[in-house]
Amino acid sequence: MTVPTITLNDGATIPQLGFGVFQVDPEATERIVTDALEVGYRHIDAAAIYGNEIGVGRAIAASGIPRDELFITTKLWNSDQGTQSAIDAMDLSLEKLGLDFVDLYLIHWPRADLDRYLDSWQTLAQLKADGKTRSIGVSNFHRAHLDKIIAGTGIVPAVDQLELHPAFAQRELRAFGAEVGMHIQAWGPLGQGKYDLFSEPALQAAAEAHGVTPAQVTIRWHLQNGIILFPKSNSRNRMAENFDVFGFELTAEQMASIDALDRGQRVGSNPDEATF
Repeated sequence: MTVPTITLNDGATIPQLGFGVFQVDPEATERIVTDALEVGYRHIDAAAIYGNEIGVGRAIAASGIPRDELFITTKLWNSDQGTQSAIDAMDLSLEKLGLDFVDLYLIHWPRADLDRYLDSWQTLAQLKADGKTRSIGVSNFHRAHLDKIIAGTGIVPAVDQLELHPAFAQRELRAFGAEVGMHIQAWGPLGQGKYDLFSEPALQAAAEAHGVTPAQVTIRWHLQNGIILFPKSNSRNRMAENFDVFGFELTAEQMASIDALDRGQRVGSNPDEATF
């Protein structure tokens, strides 16, 4: 099964469907990521704050999969924003992952109250130049944050990773990304179980029509919208189900009915207010 790839604005390619390790128990991470790699995932989305980079690295090392077949993301945590602190944080992440470089490094949250995200963005550009990451991007950045870093450096992020699911479709930021050549990644693409997404009639009808599950329909909706995503599960069977989404295609009418579920329903923190 071949996962489609997307070409980023720096020429790098990223598998559109990956596997996330948010809230994966550090003690179980090696086993869970090993399962994901065996299922077929080659794109792993990690972060320093998740506390499980060591487990991700051990699974990668034990897999025997050539490095050039993997796409590994990690993220700069808020308390490490700045210049030297961001360099040190990257070096620590690489040590924990057991890698010479990551494929994508993101600023995890803007934390505008700290006012260090522009300095951090400039540092990420240097980390890329130094070969420690192949691409750089941001996470949870709104338009004002994006405007500031683009104006300050002339560098458009390769991606902006956002809370995005059918009830919170981020239309304005997706349109801005398309305008400037920045791709959108979805975290919480299945709503994190914080609302009853899978009972929505639009998803159930599409699932029944294609003989798949509402979760598979939701993943397919993201893929057909050009969104990069990485659903998370501790269950190997669920991982395999989430990966088995390339044998059907939603119709224009089904896509439109899912698009209509957008109601601005955020289930995570608002980046304009988050101060953790």
